[in-house]
Amino acid sequence: MNLRRFVAIATALLACASAQAIDFRTVGANPAILYGGPSTRAAKQYIVPSGAPLEIVLTYGEWVKVRDMSGDLAWTEAKGLSAKQRNVIVRSANTKVRGAADDTAPVVFIADKGVLLELAEPANNGWTKVKHRDGLVGYVHSNDIWGY
Repeated sequence: MNLRRFVAIATALLACASAQAIDFRTVGANPAILYGGPSTRAAKQYIVPSGAPLEIVLTYGEWVKVRDMSGDLAWTEAKGLSAKQRNVIVRSANTKVRGAADDTAPVVFIADKGVLLELAEPANNGWTKVKHRDGLVGYVHSNDIWGY
């Protein structure tokens, strides 16, 4: 293969990879077992609780390679993840969830680090609309959450 053709193919592949959007899924009703490889025979790494968001890195048949909030990579069965309900995790302690997408808006509630919130609306202008399991709805700084 000549050098020009190789460079053209490599450039096209890099353009495709960088154009991919980040894809998140939420662990379904049952906790997800994460493995070292795409098989139940692979070593079990750890368990992720129901409702936790995971970033999809790669799909391989019925298996997906995922990244968790700490950046760890592992494999899990795709059937255990849901795209219908999207959750995010609070990354910062004492995160203020406000009534509007504005730093001066009243605080609806304060969420602690590790709290799961439902994604109500995607991020817009640095704010994400979220819903607490108790029904409270508000806006949080997008950099204070993970999984959107």
